[in-house]
Amino acid sequence: MSEHDEDAIEIVASVGALDATVVILREFVHRSGALRAVGLVDRDPGVGPAIVECGRMTAIEVDLGDRIVQLPHGIELDVAIPLLPSVRQLPPFEVDAANGEIAGTIGGLDHLVAGVCGLADALGGRNVAMAVFETTNAELPLAITARSGGGEPVVIAIGEDQFEFEPAGQPPDAPLDAA
Repeated sequence: MSEHDEDAIEIVASVGALDATVVILREFVHRSGALRAVGLVDRDPGVGPAIVECGRMTAIEVDLGDRIVQLPHGIELDVAIPLLPSVRQLPPFEVDAANGEIAGTIGGLDHLVAGVCGLADALGGRNVAMAVFETTNAELPLAITARSGGGEPVVIAIGEDQFEFEPAGQPPDAPLDAA
């Protein structure tokens, strides 16, 4: 087998039990305007977690630990869209990583944090969700990471700099909608 063949990514039409994760992440990207959404998903005992990554109109990549597969972005999967967090697209934030400052729509960061927390909860278990959003500086995207259940702090990253975040007035079990 040539080196080129070993590096080839396998294109698949389903990732079995992870199809629901694919649908959740893809729908979140479309609703929120995120650049990408990633889920770290526990699997059966003895099997490591899977990493599912969905970007805007790009192939969805699933790292199963022993191999990486891709699904076409628009593929129809036999999975109903579950309840997802109410989230809307916002204009890009202005960020200053050196001072840990984010400026934008009033309540916008809390809104996106609540959305990513709801995304993590939609993934279930002790799974982790991360979503990356545009800023006015393309070199410093805004990433929000949350674990389902809300028991751990949310992490905000501006480029390479990370900060813990406590959402203002957003309980971890904020209402979800199917819109």
